[in-house]
Amino acid sequence: MRVGRIHNYVAARAAARRALPRVLFDFIDGGADDERTLAENEAAFARIALLPRQAAATLTPDLSCTVLGARCALPVALAPCGGSRLVWPDGERALVRAAGRCGAAATMSTAASTTLEAVAAAATGPVWFQLYYPGERSAAAAVVDRAAAAGFGALFVTVDMPVRGNQERVRSAERVVPPRPSVASAIRFAPQLCARPAWTARYVRDGLPDGVTVRTGGRPGAPGAAGVAVPAAVPPPAGAGRRPPVQWADVAWVRDRWEGPLVVKGILTAADARRAVDLGADAVVVSNHGGRQLDGAPATIEVLAGVRASVGPSTEVLLDGGVRRGTDVVRALALGANAVLIGRPYLYGLAAGGEAGVRRVLDLFAEELARTMTLLGRARLDDLDASCVAPPQVGDDARWWTRS
Repeated sequence: MRVGRIHNYVAARAAARRALPRVLFDFIDGGADDERTLAENEAAFARIALLPRQAAATLTPDLSCTVLGARCALPVALAPCGGSRLVWPDGERALVRAAGRCGAAATMSTAASTTLEAVAAAATGPVWFQLYYPGERSAAAAVVDRAAAAGFGALFVTVDMPVRGNQERVRSAERVVPPRPSVASAIRFAPQLCARPAWTARYVRDGLPDGVTVRTGGRPGAPGAAGVAVPAAVPPPAGAGRRPPVQWADVAWVRDRWEGPLVVKGILTAADARRAVDLGADAVVVSNHGGRQLDGAPATIEVLAGVRASVGPSTEVLLDGGVRRGTDVVRALALGANAVLIGRPYLYGLAAGGEAGVRRVLDLFAEELARTMTLLGRARLDDLDASCVAPPQVGDDARWWTRS
């Protein structure tokens, strides 16, 4: 489709639904169990009112910032999302190119379908790497060292995925997550594939990437081969062999191994945020994995202020989960975030139009952020503080996690 027709998150999501086979759209769109946390991530933003200052507006607010040592044109970065190449051919490289051209940072997932060296080489702006701890330090060392050698500017360690969440929308009807190329899966998904001929043709031309996990070894002599195969990045279903969950001792070990900025992703409590900082983390990401892990976990925006208070002003705090518009970015920054990460919005843009679709989504965030700051009467990101928002009053609607 013409990506110029995408005028907001809802339109991008609708375009992705039209472009992707149902099983793949559900994999991106869905959450865990009853999807209450997924819905709450968005609803919690809507409950926070914005408070403008009148007769103080500027038509050209400054959106620039420095995040994890990288200068960015806006405080919106791409979150790590695996299997992007399933959404669009060469998806990972398309993402980093789009982000760079928009002045945004991008985070590569361990569960990517492209080598980290190839992604780093394609980047035109800041790139970070996200690590699912593989359970063995020799395997982790191989990944961490390769990320450093490739030039990734920061390392994210995800701590909220000891097992994969129960994503029932995807697991129903014996669906495969994501679909692997095989005769059996082709037969099973034939109606969906026939209904999306453009996606199917791109998928076949791209060489049938499985999009499930990145193995950092590879054929001897292959570009980027490290001689070590990392166990699956996405934990297998219950009952199958599992990698040991990441522990705080592993985070401390990664801190010793990695020389650049270290970020701990998946934080929802002040105590865990403080623990991460005490172990040497330079930043934390307030995240519930987009509502895909523990259903019933709090919305990220509702615990953000508590996390910020626990780590103090010198630690960078990022947030993901439910960020859909520039107004949400303002709310997050006003309550203590240095920047936000987006996932589903850019994946929908990628599905709708590849690199151009991702650029369109980022441009919309920049436009909405600039317009919102003008309407609020704030000229710089540093002007966004608690005076910009009016959180819900404590009462019948109060969530238990606000009472601390």
